[in-house]
Amino acid sequence: MREARLIALVGATGDRPDWEDVARTLLNEAAVLIDDSAADWPFRRTVTPQPPVADGTTVLLRGLGRAFPSGQAGSTRLILTQSTYQLQRWLDWLDLHPNVTVVADLSTASSDVVRDARARRGPWARIDVVEVSRAENRDFPAAPLPDLVRAFQQTDATIRLDVCRQAVDAAPRDAAILLACASALMEAQLLDESLAAIERAFEAASDWEAVQYELGKLWLRADDTARAAAAFAESTRLMPSFAAAHSNLGAALGELDRPVEALEALEHAARLDPHGHTVHNNLGATFRDLGRLNEAEASFRRVIQLAPAFVFGHYNLGHVLFLHGRFDEARKAYEDGLAMDPSRTPQQLARLALACAGAGDGPGARTHAREALNSASDARRQEIQAEMAETAEALRALQGPSDAVAMLERELAPRGTRGKETLR
Repeated sequence: MREARLIALVGATGDRPDWEDVARTLLNEAAVLIDDSAADWPFRRTVTPQPPVADGTTVLLRGLGRAFPSGQAGSTRLILTQSTYQLQRWLDWLDLHPNVTVVADLSTASSDVVRDARARRGPWARIDVVEVSRAENRDFPAAPLPDLVRAFQQTDATIRLDVCRQAVDAAPRDAAILLACASALMEAQLLDESLAAIERAFEAASDWEAVQYELGKLWLRADDTARAAAAFAESTRLMPSFAAAHSNLGAALGELDRPVEALEALEHAARLDPHGHTVHNNLGATFRDLGRLNEAEASFRRVIQLAPAFVFGHYNLGHVLFLHGRFDEARKAYEDGLAMDPSRTPQQLARLALACAGAGDGPGARTHAREALNSASDARRQEIQAEMAETAEALRALQGPSDAVAMLERELAPRGTRGKETLR
């Protein structure tokens, strides 16, 4: 039997062997087969087989790629639609059934699932991805909840919410459907209604880690970080292998100025998901807050290695290098981030200006400071100007007289006083 006991089949178009032949060829044994569909995973509490499963059984998962609809974006995305959570649940189950193997069809997976698989994020590190030929057109069983499946595949949040409300009306005590609706309500910023749906899900499934995880996300949106941390902590207690819950717990504890506890949670998350760039980004920020700059630098360099297009990895590396006094390297890190960031936020432009000043590049400092101030809102401009002026003063105290810092300070001076030094 292969060492990996969850095998995902991917491959190019071609003749598709019989499922049983594929499974038995891969496993080199006469497998007892249980055929199952993964298409409705996001809308059911339990995704693993319920009846006792005999030793030597192989579970065939048809349509695994359809189990993770990705119509939602960013932090609102329902945890039940994410491969790193659902597949970790399978691996936890397999750890309790050491003689069972799963063969799954990943041929219809979305790009984000393929990306996680190739990056070996979280549970994917323990999953064999095997190339096999297959037919272009596959016959999949119809999902039990086709409207919900379609609603979470598309990007229209209004339609998604309408379908979720209808699904809750039809199944008012189904915890998974209540969580799906809570997520759609959260997406629409209807936080009171979302909280009510999560509370109803808790009544139906008080020991489900996904309920606590979605509750933590809601409290973050409501700017109640303490309650968010408590919910994420409970989620990790219920499922110790839940990497995202440990990571979010660490980030929340960091926001609460509890860096030692944050570090413990994030190091646990990194052990569970060593290839997760967001985990290492949060870990680097915590090392930075603790003054452990060498470890922070290593974490942010790991972020960039894992996700080169993640601009905050470059920005955070620049910040740490600046704190190290390595201004030329900090300038390069900020420039790399801004080159990939269409928003070019005033805060990052201001930090680039300061790095330029520290590196002795007065014209660069002046240009980027001007861009930062011109692009900032009226409310934010004065704050950024004051922050840059304070840091420029610290640079002057650290480096002594500097033409580059003086040029930056003249750019930051109130408009009525600019140029007065040239009249002496």
